[in-house]
Amino acid sequence: MKVWVPEDGVRRLENLPEGVEVEVFPSGGSFDGDALGVRFVVPPLGLPSEAPDILAGLPDLEVVQTFSAGVDWILPHVPPGATLCDARGFHDISVSEWAAAAILAMKKDFPKYRDFQRESQWNHAAGEDLEGSNVLIVGHGSIGEAVEKRLEPFDVEIARVARTERAGVHAIADLPDLLPRADVVVLLLPLTDETEGLFDGELFGRMRDGAIFVNAARGAIVDTGALRKELVSGRIRAALDTTEPEPLTGDHPLWDAPGVFITPHVAGDTRKFPERAYRLIGAQISRFASGEPLHNVVHENY
Repeated sequence: MKVWVPEDGVRRLENLPEGVEVEVFPSGGSFDGDALGVRFVVPPLGLPSEAPDILAGLPDLEVVQTFSAGVDWILPHVPPGATLCDARGFHDISVSEWAAAAILAMKKDFPKYRDFQRESQWNHAAGEDLEGSNVLIVGHGSIGEAVEKRLEPFDVEIARVARTERAGVHAIADLPDLLPRADVVVLLLPLTDETEGLFDGELFGRMRDGAIFVNAARGAIVDTGALRKELVSGRIRAALDTTEPEPLTGDHPLWDAPGVFITPHVAGDTRKFPERAYRLIGAQISRFASGEPLHNVVHENY
């Protein structure tokens, strides 16, 4: 069987079962008749504009495996009958480390001191301790679990929210009651019809004064205007790895909102990620080639 992966994957995938041919996912929307026998594809991150047409033109396609935990960007383009698998577990280390670093940076006012440094100003201001904080993790999947693990040494109190309520984990409907008690809110939910625009003016209004909002999920889960209004008021601060729109235009008012720290959707991008990702993708390919059940199969768009 044929497997199509991004160019760097051809050299990274090793020890695959006999009979598996690894080829480069084509660019330019043309594949010159080589589509027959392509049963497993790993689209490049960001989904090039021609990729939907390519996926639709693969008559033998059975599996689409993503590099991302969120699948909102590719769901509309997965052909009927093909199985979609997400990247649960791929980004646990990198995104959870970004979230922990962002929380600490905001607590210790690192962005403010960076601004002082650029202006050659020796200004002193008292920061905050993370110890004893109430941290609300909104989206307690594998990344949420990893965030919690990394925050444990700081002796914080953790509250958990997920789409499905379970022991120790609240439902999304409980957010209005949980937000007023949270010093830090970490957003990790997937983008779905139910979560789009979830954090609106009403929910931001429930956050306590001085709280920190951390978004490592999707920008569209947040009402950007409502968030900026709270930032401008000085009532809350935010660390954002994702925004709506994305990328932000050069003149977007979110750039210069007070109390915000923005990174350009890089939480999952580390030097070790490709090695880690292709190790897991190789295992998926081997399972598929051997007729074993696949991991991370997406059900009901999630």
